[in-house]
Amino acid sequence: MTTTLEAPAAPVATPAATDAPNRWLGLMAILTATLLNLLDASIVNVALPQIQRDLGGSYASMQWIVAVYTLTLAAGLVTGGRFGDLYGRKRMLLSGAAGFLVASTICALAVSPEILIGGRAVQGLFAAAMVPQCFGLIRDLFPGEDQAKAWAVFGPAIGLATILGPVLAGLLIQWDPAGTGWRSIFLINLPLGAVALFAGRAALPNGKRGTGTLDILGTAIVATGMGLLVYPLVQGREQGWPLWLVAMVPAAVIVLGLFIAQQRKRTAKGLDPLVRLSVFGKRSYSSGVLFVVFFFMSIIGFSLAAGFLLQLGLGYSAMGASMAMSPWALGAFLGSAAGSMAPTLGRRILHVGLAVMIAGMVGVYTVFTALGTGVSGWPLAAPFLMAGLGMGMIFVPLFDIIMGEVADEEVGSASGALESIQQLAAALGVAVLGTVFFNRFAAAGAPADNALAATETVTLIAIVLAVIAFGLGFLLPKRARA
Repeated sequence: MTTTLEAPAAPVATPAATDAPNRWLGLMAILTATLLNLLDASIVNVALPQIQRDLGGSYASMQWIVAVYTLTLAAGLVTGGRFGDLYGRKRMLLSGAAGFLVASTICALAVSPEILIGGRAVQGLFAAAMVPQCFGLIRDLFPGEDQAKAWAVFGPAIGLATILGPVLAGLLIQWDPAGTGWRSIFLINLPLGAVALFAGRAALPNGKRGTGTLDILGTAIVATGMGLLVYPLVQGREQGWPLWLVAMVPAAVIVLGLFIAQQRKRTAKGLDPLVRLSVFGKRSYSSGVLFVVFFFMSIIGFSLAAGFLLQLGLGYSAMGASMAMSPWALGAFLGSAAGSMAPTLGRRILHVGLAVMIAGMVGVYTVFTALGTGVSGWPLAAPFLMAGLGMGMIFVPLFDIIMGEVADEEVGSASGALESIQQLAAALGVAVLGTVFFNRFAAAGAPADNALAATETVTLIAIVLAVIAFGLGFLLPKRARA
């Protein structure tokens, strides 16, 4: 049995699957649960300077507030999918949503950076239980050709969420409802989560429970390896890179080796592995994994540094920064529609998207160097829009192209591993490029000058990472998986 984030190929029809009013209510629950994850992955970025002014904490703590969510999400995604297979997708989505609300409340009431980081970690764990159930539940609710109706609503709504996260954060902080300030970006989860819980309980199908075993040991090993990799990258600069911290990086490689050995042992015993290692023997898939790492590190690090420049360096308000960055998100939304060309262009859509994205990043860098600390949102609008447009063209077809040569029995495991690697790459982008930014920003000199120099450096690194991804694209399958 494979580890899967998808529904079975032939889901059993349930009463909810044939009851039109109920299934649309169920889709609302699924969409709301997905929005909770998407908003909390991006909404916090705009609020970081406000959070630091209120709670204090180091620059590393700001990185952790972002990175710990994606790190715990990455560690738990595949296991969350298996929980759904074994115990029912409805149960896991509702449990995940309930836990997410509790964690959001902890974040909103945090009185120190450490409590907020802990709350964000718990959010990521419950998101890992909630998110993998969504696509399978859509298939349960909308069997056969009816799925097109659901995707016609679901796809644009998800694209819109990429715009709403930073903009909503800016609006909430500026509005300051009941004096809650940045805490409102977590409190907004409470009504959203209530919709997911009540609608989900009323309309989602229970579905069948599967059989098999959970690989708790494998999950613990891979989570430890991820932590050993990300922790020194975030903390190293502030702690002066002591030997014990440096040693964590090779230790992470050793733990990864232990994970591979443990997965092979489970497979030999006929037990369910977290990941079918055979997929990494395919050049197209392993190249796709590297593509995901370089691509997501590039876009996450670049957008984070640009946001820090606007607020920490140039003194923009949270609302001003979110509006200045909105062309980037708008471009991503528009570019995602171009992903429909993937069946015609195949992997060439990735090269077209990367070329447009790189051109946009070069444009942003040119504006930085030309205008210096006098830069404003308007000169950045066109290159931000172009960078986002290219990025959005890649999002929709990427995973289907990477899995173009994956065998049917490996699809579930391969897709689950890619989801986790994507989240890990996002955490690495925050850790590595965030550290580059703060290393330059914390140097002696005017904050505006330092922030500009730091962002220019991060932008150049992001361009290099995107160029590497462009080269890796030639190793991917020429056509997407049907």
